[in-house]
Amino acid sequence: MTLQRHAAVIRLRPEKEEEYRRLHAAVWPDVLAALQRAGVRNYSIFLRDGLLFSYMEYDGDDFERSMALIAQDQATQRWWTLTDPCQEPLESAGATRWAPMEEVFHCD
Repeated sequence: MTLQRHAAVIRLRPEKEEEYRRLHAAVWPDVLAALQRAGVRNYSIFLRDGLLFSYMEYDGDDFERSMALIAQDQATQRWWTLTDPCQEPLESAGATRWAPMEEVFHCD
């Protein structure tokens, strides 16, 4: 397995910023456990000028399968019913909510 880095971006609805911050100040333990079971490590979300930027490291051998397992998790599905209304996907996101970003540089 090779550690993979993934980043993505989405808009935060301005009227939902306080709610989004409140939710993420106390992320549900079951949601965090689902991420860890799927091999997600070092996961962060940053905010700048109305854009949410997420970064995570994946320590597994099948990223798509692991993300599907997270999406099937009941606690995560309930969590998303609260967080999704706070977000507005970019037009370039296509079928995904969070628009994946291309890594153009990395330095350890």
